[in-house]
Amino acid sequence: MFTRFIKDESGATAIEYGLIAALIAVAIIAGATSLGSQLNAKFDSIATTVETGTAPAAAGSGDGS
Repeated sequence: MFTRFIKDESGATAIEYGLIAALIAVAIIAGATSLGSQLNAKFDSIATTVETGTAPAAAGSGDGS
């Protein structure tokens, strides 16, 4: 009975799939957190523009020449 338990690899496979799923979840959470911070900054900029009525200077704007 003990040797059959040692040879059975189905538990190890399940653990590997669990670890892969956990790593993917961590990557998704990290990406969503970063994206959320960037979106928050953008919406804050938009809110400021709407409140003040002035658009921020565009990058590369000049006299047109």
